Amino acid sequence: MHPTTPAQPFDGSHDREIESLAEFDEVVAAHGTLSHFRVQSVDLTDRTDAMLSVDTSGAVFLGCPMDPAAAARARAGGALVFPPVPGLPFDPYRGRVYSPDELFASLDEGYEATPDAQTYAWFQRTKADGDIFGSMLRSIHDDAVSDALDELLAGAPVVGVMGGHAMARGTEEYAGAARLGRELARAGLTVATGGGPGAMEAANLGAYAAPFAAGMLTEALRILAKAPKFTPSVTDWARAAFEVRANWPGGGPSVAVPTWFYGHEPPNPFAAHIAKYFSNATREDGLLARCTAGVVFLPGAAGTVQEIFDNTTPNYYESRGEPTPMVLVDRAHWTERLPAWPLLRSLARERSMESRIALVDRIEEAPAALKRLGG
Repeated sequence: MHPTTPAQPFDGSHDREIESLAEFDEVVAAHGTLSHFRVQSVDLTDRTDAMLSVDTSGAVFLGCPMDPAAAARARAGGALVFPPVPGLPFDPYRGRVYSPDELFASLDEGYEATPDAQTYAWFQRTKADGDIFGSMLRSIHDDAVSDALDELLAGAPVVGVMGGHAMARGTEEYAGAARLGRELARAGLTVATGGGPGAMEAANLGAYAAPFAAGMLTEALRILAKAPKFTPSVTDWARAAFEVRANWPGGGPSVAVPTWFYGHEPPNPFAAHIAKYFSNATREDGLLARCTAGVVFLPGAAGTVQEIFDNTTPNYYESRGEPTPMVLVDRAHWTERLPAWPLLRSLARERSMESRIALVDRIEEAPAALKRLGG
């Protein structure tokens, strides 16, 4: 973080956001004021002296535990203080995206004990109860996650890999998707997926494998094949992934953008950064909008078809600027089983996106196609 001199009203800059205790101490030491800063989910119970002495005019504290005297002093000084919400399995004010270790904490007690499963259970209980408070908490959470994702990906060349959740570990299709993720990551691209099992997990796994020699991915695929799918046991499926992570710590980073809307599908543990949402619409649009280097569409079903045309619309109208590359993999799948390609090609005809779409037969052809379409 690079704080600016807090003399002017808040301008919406990320430089005014404080998301850790270290950043809090840095701002107080450098400026002696919190005026017009936004402090997100930072535990300030040990910073009472600072809170009682600094200017808090125009500041906003979101979900920050603090001494009651510090909270009273902040309000009296002109700050807005939104206290932590008790009893939630998630933090609606979080300043960072999730990590696999955070979402899968307590996995040794079974998946049902993890924060990910408990948050899905809360969502199932509250999503249709008509309570505006629950709706507000979900909206604040998702906006905070979007803000954190923007900060994480600022300036990064992001390539999306979309595909179905049904692709099982231990299959050649899964291995091919993993090799694709590895090649894209080694080319300097940030791999982003929908964050679930199947093709999405395989691409994140490939990015995780990028720093290692070739034998690592081969052995990882063997370990994962012991639990091919997340049914009947998410616990066994996740434990196999964490076994791989334990055997080869420090894998390459990638991004996953899953949703509790499809919470029966767990997030995969191979993405270093997991931006998980309650709203699937926000998640879908946000994921595709951030794929600045293009998207590879592996074989999938309804969800992948939806993603193809969610990505097509802004490319067709150029509502996000110059069209980005779209590569569909598996000619038979996209022309016969689910003929999305003929419609995509018809929409693209005589528009600028026409030179940014491609259909390839094999997954090994996708990186070269992506590079060619991107110029």
